[in-house]
Amino acid sequence: MRFLRLLPAFLAAVVLCGCAGYRLGPAGGQTAGEQSVQIVPFLNRTTEPRLGDAVTAALRKEIQRDGTFKLSTRDAGDIVVSGVLTRYLRREVSFVPTDIATARDYDVSLTAQITARERSSGKIIFDQPITSFTLIRVGSDLANTERQALPLLATDMGKRVTAMLADGSW
Repeated sequence: MRFLRLLPAFLAAVVLCGCAGYRLGPAGGQTAGEQSVQIVPFLNRTTEPRLGDAVTAALRKEIQRDGTFKLSTRDAGDIVVSGVLTRYLRREVSFVPTDIATARDYDVSLTAQITARERSSGKIIFDQPITSFTLIRVGSDLANTERQALPLLATDMGKRVTAMLADGSW
């Protein structure tokens, strides 16, 4: 009986402790839209064509969607983000049950060396590789399926880079 009377107090304490670390708004401590970001078109050092443009466009879209930073399109931004796409990898995940030599699903990954620096001081905010992933199911045409998966891979890269900028402890 005593347990039932203490249960609501215990549950309230657990719920309040769970929310103790939550912060509303940008986690980096900056005010939304206070700083601007300039995205330099990414260099594509992979064998897959059109990746650089897709990742650059997806990153610009994610910066705008996130709202932590203002996207600088005409003027020089406070933070300059550049990147080099270094590796595109397609790995078989599952195979056709009747033909173990034919892949049905692929895990596609893209690795980029991303550099973000402050324009005024030249200080490097971060310079590290970031990898994005997507899963594709192959229909009758692998090349067409990969072409359709390209925006998904680019969007995942854009989200990861935006999260590094917005939530990073720099």
